[in-house]
Amino acid sequence: MLLDIRVLVPLSVIMALLLVSSADGADASSTPLYLSDLEAEVLREMNLARAQPQLYAQVLERRRQYYQGNRFERPGEIALITNEGVSAVDEAIEFLRQVKPVAVLSPSMGISSAARDHVQDQGPSGGTSHQGTDGSRMSDRFNRYGRWSGKIGENISYGRFDAREVVVQLIVDDGVKDRGHRQNLFDPEFRVVGVACGEHSAYEAMCVTAFASAYDEATSTP
Repeated sequence: MLLDIRVLVPLSVIMALLLVSSADGADASSTPLYLSDLEAEVLREMNLARAQPQLYAQVLERRRQYYQGNRFERPGEIALITNEGVSAVDEAIEFLRQVKPVAVLSPSMGISSAARDHVQDQGPSGGTSHQGTDGSRMSDRFNRYGRWSGKIGENISYGRFDAREVVVQLIVDDGVKDRGHRQNLFDPEFRVVGVACGEHSAYEAMCVTAFASAYDEATSTP
């Protein structure tokens, strides 16, 4: 078994609405009712990127024009200072152009419940850890609602209530040397996902995306 844990503070990004076309298995009609609108959008964005990475490269290409050195600023928005500047975007674009599509992620109610537990724990406290205030680990949260096999991973983003911004920064992974968030997102071994987003007392917003190779949902919740 392998655990893979990542943390992220995202930057903003935008894209023409035509790129919101759904990937196979990720259309709106199949969206689970236990996901909020934002959570459902994050799921669709992740699956679009996984299924059509070359198309999703256009999201990043549109982003390039707003960089001046390490400064990222779109008209009417507060400027953000990045770690790597446009070079990280260019590297991500090249990755998307070359990577092979991977299967879309199937949503899991149990993993989403585990992710929501962490949002509800961290949000009020302003924490930024994968460990809960009760000492629980990611695997502990997964096991509350079912049993996982293979490997699991978790990305946490802070700062924006926008699905595309979350997913783009997972891909760019500015300042993360091993591009671990991107690795999680495009890992072909991950087949199921849970998503939970909510308010955060320090960063205003947070979103947890948790992945597993396989997951058996519990017949009843704790």
